Amino acid sequence: MTIINLLLLILCVSAVLFYCYGIYAAIAFINHSHTADANFHPAVTILKPICGLDRDTYANLTSFCQQDYPEYQIIFAVRDRQDPSIEIVEKISQNFPHLDINLVVSDRIIGANLKVSNLANAVTIAKHEILLIADSDILVGRDYLQRVIQPLKDESVGVVTCPYRSSVQGWVATLEAIKNATDFHAGVLVSNQIEGIKFAFGSTIVIRKQVLEAIGGFAAVANHLADDFQLGYLPAQKGYKVVLSDYVVEHVLTTSTLTDAMQRQIRWARCIRVSRPWGYLALIFTYGTVSSLLLLITAENSILGWSVLAIAWLMRLIMGWVVGVKILHDQVAKRFLWIIPFSDLIYFAIWGYGFVGGTVEWRGQRLKLTKEGKLVLD
Repeated sequence: MTIINLLLLILCVSAVLFYCYGIYAAIAFINHSHTADANFHPAVTILKPICGLDRDTYANLTSFCQQDYPEYQIIFAVRDRQDPSIEIVEKISQNFPHLDINLVVSDRIIGANLKVSNLANAVTIAKHEILLIADSDILVGRDYLQRVIQPLKDESVGVVTCPYRSSVQGWVATLEAIKNATDFHAGVLVSNQIEGIKFAFGSTIVIRKQVLEAIGGFAAVANHLADDFQLGYLPAQKGYKVVLSDYVVEHVLTTSTLTDAMQRQIRWARCIRVSRPWGYLALIFTYGTVSSLLLLITAENSILGWSVLAIAWLMRLIMGWVVGVKILHDQVAKRFLWIIPFSDLIYFAIWGYGFVGGTVEWRGQRLKLTKEGKLVLD
């Protein structure tokens, strides 16, 4: 066996072990669901930063207005007075006159991340101690608010975040959904099982005002691309717990071109690389579908090569099914589970490309990422 074959074999074994642990972490997560206490329902302010229209914008936003929850405020925040989402927010206000709905339109900027500026403008009129931030392309059920707020019964919990499944149209969005459901979330569950998570997702971030103030407010993340990551990471550094809720929200992916999708994935790859460099490098040990294929090629179709490939691909598919189908109930993962190896090949290439370059394209701007994951104009 050559040195290259030996290294590839080590990568394959590492990946299979990761897949096995991912399955274990997913089962452990199922068995550790949070019980809902109907008597625990503190008042909440929901912050919704908006920029333009997503797919099914009205349905996404109104799902937050239909909560079976006694007291909550919703603040929609927009920068541009000509933004088409304003008309939808006004319609929502008319259709839900009994709710405490506010619209903040302000072009005040506190940093390079314009979404965070929206949040900073919105929080100035927040009435309640508990804040909930969710992206505009998120769809939720009526029990969402009651469920995601439960971990805050523990005073040491500073942040709660949610996993998500995808609703898609088009093959490009399908590939992204497969990646999110069967790979990204597997890594999240592994992290959660090993040490607890120390980050958050834009799908949902529940944070106490006092925790936000302790990290320096939204100004502390105003120049970060991964503001959601930082809103979990910074509180964790201050000693607060970050909890992964067992509530799965719906991420309504907008139909996009291949170019848009590639730019988005490269942007996030580079962002992860600068935010968690060692974690990004360690991803090489999770691409068993790729390393086993390379082993098969370099080992010249040997029995060992075929055996390792069969084991690696089988375990990868099992992990994808357990995480994507059983945990997230993701219909895209259920229908297209068979394309996981193809998806892994594409995202392995993006992972490799993420090591080079330090600029990203975001909302029509070309920005440079610093070593701290901050954004500056290129």
